[in-house]
Amino acid sequence: MILSVSRRTDIPNYYSDWFYNRIKEGFLYVRNPMNAHQISKIDLSPEIVDCIVFWTKNPASMMDRLDELEQYKYYFQFTVTGYGKDIEKNIPDKRTKIIKTFQGLSEKIGKEKVIWRYDPILVSDKYTYEYHVKAFTQIAKELSGYTEKVVISFLDIYEKTKRNMNEIQMPLMDDTVMIKLATALTEIANRYNLIIETCAEGIDLSQCNIAHGHCIDKELIERIIGCPIDIGKDKNQRQECGCVESTEVGAYNTCLNGCKYCYANFNNQKVTENRSLYDPLSPLLCGTVSEQDKVTERKVKSIKANHQQMSFLE
Repeated sequence: MILSVSRRTDIPNYYSDWFYNRIKEGFLYVRNPMNAHQISKIDLSPEIVDCIVFWTKNPASMMDRLDELEQYKYYFQFTVTGYGKDIEKNIPDKRTKIIKTFQGLSEKIGKEKVIWRYDPILVSDKYTYEYHVKAFTQIAKELSGYTEKVVISFLDIYEKTKRNMNEIQMPLMDDTVMIKLATALTEIANRYNLIIETCAEGIDLSQCNIAHGHCIDKELIERIIGCPIDIGKDKNQRQECGCVESTEVGAYNTCLNGCKYCYANFNNQKVTENRSLYDPLSPLLCGTVSEQDKVTERKVKSIKANHQQMSFLE
C-alpha cells in the first residue's frame, strides 16, 4: 500500500504529532468525504505500508522526529513558489525559512526523496510572466543539488475556489502563454540540472521538453524501496493525473496554510471548526467517532511484486 499524506491537507506542517502517534499505534481512521459516517480503519504496519508520500509546504515541525519513520520508506512533495502572503497567507518567508527547510530535509533523507513543486502557476497583474521567470530562477538556484526534479502545473479554477480567486485580477492564460512560460522554465531547470515535469496538465508541453509527471510515481517508489511493485493508475483522480493508486489519509477543510488557490478548503468557518476538534491522540485527524459512525477495516496489503529485490539505481 502507498499512503498519501496528504492531498487534502498539510499534515507535515500542522498535524505531524497526530501522524507520529498513529504510526506508533499502528493504525488510523479516515472519514469517507462523500459519506461522513463511514470511517475506514487503515493498518499502518511497516509490512503493509510500502511507501509514504508526504505533501507539504513546510515540513519543519516533523523533521526532528524522522527517526520514528525508520521502518518506513517515504518521500516528500514539497511546494515552494514565489507567491507572497496575499496568495499563501500562512507560509513563512521563502528565503529565510522555507528554502533552508528544504535544504535541511534533503540533507537528512537524500535529494531523490524531496521533489520540488512550483505549482499552481497563476498569472496576474502582480505575478506576471517576468515575475515567475525571476522567482523560479532564484528558487532553482537555491535548490540545485538538493533535489532532482521540479513539478509544475497551471492553475485550474474550481467552483470551490472561485470565491477566493475573484479578488485576484487574472488575465486569460491561454495555451500560447503557458507554452511561452513553460519554455522559459525548462531552460532554467536545465541550467540547474533539474528534471522538469507537469502535474495533471491537459496541455501537451512535449515541445518544451516537459513530460507528464506522476506525483505518486511508480518508478520513483520502486527506486526508493528497492523492489518492483504491482499497481495501476489511480482511477479516483482526474484523467490527466498520472499517479498510481494510493490510500489517502487526510481530510478536507482542515488545512491552515490559507492559500487562495486551495481546492481542499472551501469553507473557512468549517476549517476553524475542524481545527478546534483536533486531538493528536485521536485515531481521526479532526474529531471523534460518534454513535452514528460505522468503522470498517479497509482491506490493504503490500504491493511488492513477488518481493523481488533490485538495485537502488536500477
